[in-house]
Amino acid sequence: MTAPAEARAPVIDFHVHMLEPEVFRASTNKTVFTGFGANPMPAPRPGAAGMMQRMFDAEAVIADLDARGIDVGVISSSTVLQGTSWADPASDAALCRRCNEQAVDWQSRYPARFVGSMVLPLQAPGLALAELRRAADEDGLRVVNAASSYAGAYLGDARFDAFWAEVARRGLVVWIHPEGVRDPWFQDYALWNSLGQSIEEAKVMASLIYSGVMARYPELKVVIAHGGGYFPHYLGRMDRNTANRPDTARNIGGRRPSEFLRAFHYDACVYDPAVLMVLIERVGADRLVMGSDYPVGEADPLGWLRACGVAGDDWQAIAGGNAARLLGLAAAAPTTTISSQ
Repeated sequence: MTAPAEARAPVIDFHVHMLEPEVFRASTNKTVFTGFGANPMPAPRPGAAGMMQRMFDAEAVIADLDARGIDVGVISSSTVLQGTSWADPASDAALCRRCNEQAVDWQSRYPARFVGSMVLPLQAPGLALAELRRAADEDGLRVVNAASSYAGAYLGDARFDAFWAEVARRGLVVWIHPEGVRDPWFQDYALWNSLGQSIEEAKVMASLIYSGVMARYPELKVVIAHGGGYFPHYLGRMDRNTANRPDTARNIGGRRPSEFLRAFHYDACVYDPAVLMVLIERVGADRLVMGSDYPVGEADPLGWLRACGVAGDDWQAIAGGNAARLLGLAAAAPTTTISSQ
């Protein structure tokens, strides 16, 4: 008699983007992808149309997950393509709801393959709270897909206090992926993407730490895209500034900013093996989740982890164990054998 396969955590890609047709059309040439309209794009660049089209199609995404050996994708609206904070608050709320309806549709049709996330009109925190409660209570969404800032205010700002209190009360996961830096300087050479996203991630982490959000709610489950950008790699200067200016730590009980690194989780979408290994050394493999930035990032995220030298328990944790813990997904007998070797 053959022994049953040993249960394992599912392999999870935490960084899978989707698009909703009406929201995408409404947002055309209004997002960072075109410099918020400064560099209008009547059609996708050559070679990009087919890749973008897959983000509208749940079955196409599943086929790609299968090809990559991934069990579950955490799906999030691609806010650099169809972010809606350009709209007035009421329109923003309506467009967010369309995105959330698509997420719950994909999740309900393929519950073993997708974990949906909600976007919120956080430029208007009252409307955002209403949509959060609806999406959580009626649709069962347990992940919030948030930008780094809204209307110039980063997520640690006091205007978002009620949002963080509700997230903590409900035990939701917050996935922070910047909608894009608005400074016109970053629009040349696509620096909004190569440079700006990492700066936005550093700014939102600093905002959440220095404002005291992470100290007030140590139980928060916050996952930062792109490995947290520059923030985890230059903490010596920030800690030194706290020593020189202890008043800057007034909301965090005099603690150093580096003491909050493990208050966050990070995806492994950093593209550089040396950066990934430093990140593991600084925050621990138990704080990382796999993220491919589908469909524009790593085409073989599992293979990339192996090539970086991640193996054994660390590989199992990053490839799915940590995300399963955050999302409350149970281990299951694998349908395929996936090794870290």
